[in-house]
Formats: sequence, structure tokens, C-alpha cells
Amino acid sequence: MNDYHERLTKILLEKNDHITYEQALTWVELLWEDFEATYAKAGHEYAGEEMTLRVVRTWIDNYGEQFHEFIAKNPKYQHLLNHQNRLH
Repeated sequence: MNDYHERLTKILLEKNDHITYEQALTWVELLWEDFEATYAKAGHEYAGEEMTLRVVRTWIDNYGEQFHEFIAKNPKYQHLLNHQNRLH
């Protein structure tokens, strides 16, 4: 899974130059976990990492350029995406 996260992080950084590597990795981890949890809660069988990769990649392709705006508009999530806090 780390390879998938690394690939998605690089893709996100190519789409959005307003975020740091640490923030991009956090986005990928949050999106990955959110999709898998939501999919499981909906009662679906686990479809594997490849499906999660495709879904998260689609989200990054469609919305990745705007992810930095989410932090400004949603301060309650800032602690998750603030790279300074992540390193401490």
C-alpha cells in the first residue's frame, strides 16, 4: 500500500503546487481510508487496493488542484493537513 500512497502523492503534487509533500501524503491517506471505510459501512465486499487506487486517483484528478482551498474553508481539519503539526 505504501507504493500506492507514494504514487498518488506524486500525482497530487503534480496537480497542486500549493501543498507540501506531507500535506499531499496526508490527503492520500485520508482519502484512501475514507473510501475503504465508507465502502465497508455500505456493506460491500472488499474490492482490493486496485479499486481504492482507481477511486482515489479519480478524486485527485478531478479535485486535486483545489485541495489547498479545503484547508482554508474548513479550519476544523487544518490540524490534519498542517505539515508543521504532523511533524511534531
